[in-house]
Amino acid sequence: MLLLPLLLKATLLRMVNSYHPFYNGFYYNHVMNDDDNGNEKVVDFNGVRLVVETSKDPIYSFSGVNVTLPCHYHHEPESEAKHKIRIKWSKLRDDYTKEQDVLVAIGKTYMAFGDFQGRAHLHRAGQREASLLISDVRLQDDGKYRCEVIDGLEDASDVVELRLRGIVFPYQPPRGQYSLNFHEAERVCQEQGSLIATFHQLFQAWSEGLDWCNAGWLADGTVHYPIRLPRKPCGGVHLAPGIRSYGPRHRHLHRFDVFCFSSRLRGEVFYLEHPTRMTLEEAKQACQDAGAEIAKQDAGLEHPALQQGTGSIWATCKDDGPSPSTLVSCP
Repeated sequence: MLLLPLLLKATLLRMVNSYHPFYNGFYYNHVMNDDDNGNEKVVDFNGVRLVVETSKDPIYSFSGVNVTLPCHYHHEPESEAKHKIRIKWSKLRDDYTKEQDVLVAIGKTYMAFGDFQGRAHLHRAGQREASLLISDVRLQDDGKYRCEVIDGLEDASDVVELRLRGIVFPYQPPRGQYSLNFHEAERVCQEQGSLIATFHQLFQAWSEGLDWCNAGWLADGTVHYPIRLPRKPCGGVHLAPGIRSYGPRHRHLHRFDVFCFSSRLRGEVFYLEHPTRMTLEEAKQACQDAGAEIAKQDAGLEHPALQQGTGSIWATCKDDGPSPSTLVSCP
């Protein structure tokens, strides 16, 4: 008589694995069935549905601080969990595939993984809370996270996004324009205490005033440049303002500048409009006239050419005269 329940359990597991793309190796997924119209429907075991909810809006934070990613669960209709609740947090790529495990918890016991060891903790202020506390937030923590809750054969999940506030700055090495392949671009951003910017971060910087005519690498291996003032050397005067795209490029063979992202900031950073290109001393004076100071190297924002007095990094386009953007930091 014991053989029949075991066979039934094995059959359910095979159905789970064959119907659901997100099997994570340690919990059961919903069993999917076709309804009369050929559409899939979820069968809730014992007539109870597990619901997981996270924030629909992004959670904003800065590098070096602590942040909590909210996650709560309940049953519909209301009922008490009959098993030890299992919780799993994963970091996702932009296409929602798993990038890495962050934390797994069973009951009151939990374990963090990889770079999150010692920094990721389960935050349970309420009875049905499964929030994730990340301490000493790092630049690479920016992104999407999945909160999964498992109660016996029932499981559910939701996704929340962590966005770091900071600044995107274009980097061009002293040896000249368009001299970095993708891997060299990664390295020079890290040398500035930064990471290669994502498209979302570049778009945010563009919406806040960044205008830059030189194309640069982004984190996904694509190449873009942000234009607020259309002009002939920067794609032409007839194109609308926006993010110009070269699309994916060969990471070894092709060479461009790079857009870096830094989040550990002191004070407010903004773009200062100026009618002409400036030397380092002129840029410093323009910032002082605006009641501010030029962004400092310890924030990962000042270009080596500016430190040496040999370039004007925040001139938007080196070839076309007017320069609408200079980066400054208010004390």
